[in-house]
Amino acid sequence: MPDTDLLIDLVHEDAHLLVLNKPAGLLCVPGRGEDKQDCLSARAMQRWPDALIVHRLDMATSGLVLMARGAAMQRALGDAFANRVVHKRYEAVVDGAMPVRDEWSVIDAPLMADWPRRPLQKVDPAGKPSVTRWRALSSTADGETAATHVLLEPLTGRSHQLRVHLLSIGHPILGDALYGSAEVQARAPRLLLHASELGFVHPATQQMLRFQSQPDFAPLLLSFSSLFSTARP
Repeated sequence: MPDTDLLIDLVHEDAHLLVLNKPAGLLCVPGRGEDKQDCLSARAMQRWPDALIVHRLDMATSGLVLMARGAAMQRALGDAFANRVVHKRYEAVVDGAMPVRDEWSVIDAPLMADWPRRPLQKVDPAGKPSVTRWRALSSTADGETAATHVLLEPLTGRSHQLRVHLLSIGHPILGDALYGSAEVQARAPRLLLHASELGFVHPATQQMLRFQSQPDFAPLLLSFSSLFSTARP
């Protein structure tokens, strides 16, 4: 059996819940097939047998994942997500130059499954309401190539929401193998999307908790820094 201490990046542990830092390329829950059984939940359950999934990140997305310890806590945390009282913030690097401003902008575009191309999603007026806040931190342009470091806050929790919303405004996330063009995919070794903040009221203690995680592509952002044409506000 693998050493789970080496396979789990533990951010927080108490008697009721866990916060873990998921690497890119790891599933949150088992997939179909023997080769897709290794996942964050399976690793967590080896160490905490009562660990249960509350929400998920895409396989290609890295960052903070909250897990419950026991069914009662899973229900309480699930209700918090459903009632949109959990603060979630992501960081991404996207294709193209976006305007750098202090205020947040909003993408309000309903999403639904693109059935002929499953598991892809698409913007469609008949889809479910989907809202994302975004704010560009810095932007760089080198000839015809441009990129923007952006903060994202999904106010709803649709599948692939951030990826499709950014694509819909002409700024796909670099390294996106599902929604990016060949050029966009080639500009990064992985999807440059990271769940960097989680904040919520602990259902058992009523304490306000907030966790932060720096993306593992932060060195890439630093390498861009000499090209950034607009300073971080």
